[in-house]
Amino acid sequence: MATHTAGSGLRPVSPVNVTVPLKALIEAELPDLIRIRRDLHRHPELSFQEHRTSRFIQEELTRLGIAFKAGLGRGTGIVAHLPASDPADSTRPAVALRADMDALPIDERTGRPYASGTPGVMHACGHDGHTTILLGAARILSKVRRPCPVTLIFQPAEENGGGGQVMCDEGVLLGDRGAGLGPAIGRIFGLHGWPQLPLGHVATRAGAIMAATDDFELTIRGTQTHGAYPHLGFDSILASAHIITALQSIAARNVGPLESIVVTVGQIEGGTANNIIPESVRMIGTIRTLNDQVKARARERFFAVVEQTAAALGCRAEIDWQPGYPVTSNDPALTDQFFDIARQALGRASVFNLEQPTMGGEDFAFYGKCIPSCFFFMGLKPAGASDYPSLHQPEFDFNDDALAIGIDLFCRVATAEP
Repeated sequence: MATHTAGSGLRPVSPVNVTVPLKALIEAELPDLIRIRRDLHRHPELSFQEHRTSRFIQEELTRLGIAFKAGLGRGTGIVAHLPASDPADSTRPAVALRADMDALPIDERTGRPYASGTPGVMHACGHDGHTTILLGAARILSKVRRPCPVTLIFQPAEENGGGGQVMCDEGVLLGDRGAGLGPAIGRIFGLHGWPQLPLGHVATRAGAIMAATDDFELTIRGTQTHGAYPHLGFDSILASAHIITALQSIAARNVGPLESIVVTVGQIEGGTANNIIPESVRMIGTIRTLNDQVKARARERFFAVVEQTAAALGCRAEIDWQPGYPVTSNDPALTDQFFDIARQALGRASVFNLEQPTMGGEDFAFYGKCIPSCFFFMGLKPAGASDYPSLHQPEFDFNDDALAIGIDLFCRVATAEP
């Protein structure tokens, strides 16, 4: 782990408040930030492999004279820190801003001149935009008055590996008493570019905003036999088909009709020829829930349905259950504060209170398990567009016109009085 201070020849962070309006400061930085975002897009890296991205961020923080620690989160995570402008406020709990850095194993089909140069890997979830927004916020926050200390968290492995949990377990929220810098963090904000939301709009809600994610891998073992003589074996494909259908009974018959749950089998592999019933079939999938009671009930019924359905058809089930991210839940008071700030920045008509959570998962949830947190969605869909590529699609690209909005909101929440 490497620690870099704001001294030793680095340009010191100015504690003097500038008189230039926030939006003008951001506008001056935008051309270079767009270049950065597209460079990050061109060089995507998978979870816990964000080495180039991490080096890029460290170089930028060094240029700004912002103290940081690198080598976190199994090697690529970074925590940077800006002290309060008034030394008397330096021991106040810090406010944190978080961005994720990793990409996805997808072949890009955007046709952009800055499209991914790494076959099979692309920024299909917009983390290149999130990282650029946090770098932009670092630039602006280094120039304005900060009533509280500000900590910037550049996190690896949101997509696969739970980098948020790794960073929390390493102690980044504890400041100098753990793996972080400065005082302990008292509250944290995060954002996600959202293709279904119009550009210039933001949305969030108090309480649950994104689902808990549990993943599974199943191996159904039967007895291999000739396809013409199924009675001489036990058919793993037949058992798998019954299991896939029976798993939907969890949502239909084991969870209340007003509760939310999704049970998805996303991959199935088995067999080598048209006239061979294979010995085994492998399946992988995910379960999404919004509270601990439904989550526990879903796991209980999952094991019973899989094991007993397999046994009824003469097969045996091997279950690898992989606990995933918890529910992403927003602190009500912090969410109210965000709504006030966003309405002042964007206007009341551009700020939405989500009626329902989304069943997607997000490892920002781990921070919210430790301290008050607020996660919000930021619109990406251009005005007048009837559609926009969705997250995790090969045609997706983060909308550069949203960068200024994300930076503005991050700076406003970071400089607001708690």
